[in-house]
Amino acid sequence: MKRVENTTLYQHDTVLVTAKGRECARELLAVEKPYRVALNDREIGSSMVLETGLEEFGAGFLFGQGYIEKPGQVREVLVCPDGRISVHADVEEDLEPREVIITSGCGGTGKISREMLEGKIEPLQEYSMAFAEIGEFIRRVLHESDLGQKTHCVHGCGLWSDGGLQVFFEDIGRHNAVDKVVGSILLGRANPRGAVYTTGRLTSDMVLKCARIGIPIVMSRTSASSLALAIARRAGMTMVCYARPGRLNVYHAPERITG
Repeated sequence: MKRVENTTLYQHDTVLVTAKGRECARELLAVEKPYRVALNDREIGSSMVLETGLEEFGAGFLFGQGYIEKPGQVREVLVCPDGRISVHADVEEDLEPREVIITSGCGGTGKISREMLEGKIEPLQEYSMAFAEIGEFIRRVLHESDLGQKTHCVHGCGLWSDGGLQVFFEDIGRHNAVDKVVGSILLGRANPRGAVYTTGRLTSDMVLKCARIGIPIVMSRTSASSLALAIARRAGMTMVCYARPGRLNVYHAPERITG
């Protein structure tokens, strides 16, 4: 196995077996690496990630755990060569263990507090999208997913606002890709007044992160869990599943989709 110039890819020679015989084939594999996330020099947790959007991932990861609450709190994010993302933020230093629930993230790496899961959700940003515009959004995200097309091993997540794709991230984990989008909002690089589209299924923690940051529309190429839908209902969020340029299954709050 050999790393190619792009640090997110490995090049690997495989043996392709068919009824006609065997032949050599060259495959591209996504590079998965462990990174530790620290808040104000105290390590909070770790995750296996794709080495893109690491600053955004660090901020979004801590938001998902409940340590960061809103944009403007993060002062600096440093990505260290030793596999550590060090986030410095203006937050309370009370980092005592809290009651947590293991999420459906791959490997059980995700955790959310019961307080966040059951607590109050602030009003979402106001935003609506035309049906044709959603089709453009979906096509743009799928076009941007270069690693997805090359490896079939990553998930993509994009944020659309004011008629254009604001940010797009890929990762091994669908949760991580959403964390990167949320992190971009926390770092002032994107606006929550828009819509998110993910190639992965929507589960409770993913929808909760989007709701807590104020995103009013979430869309998935696949389906959603029952708890994800319950959170969307509680937040007043528009949830769309099996989203395609020519068809949308709107699970809740269709009034934000016009035309």
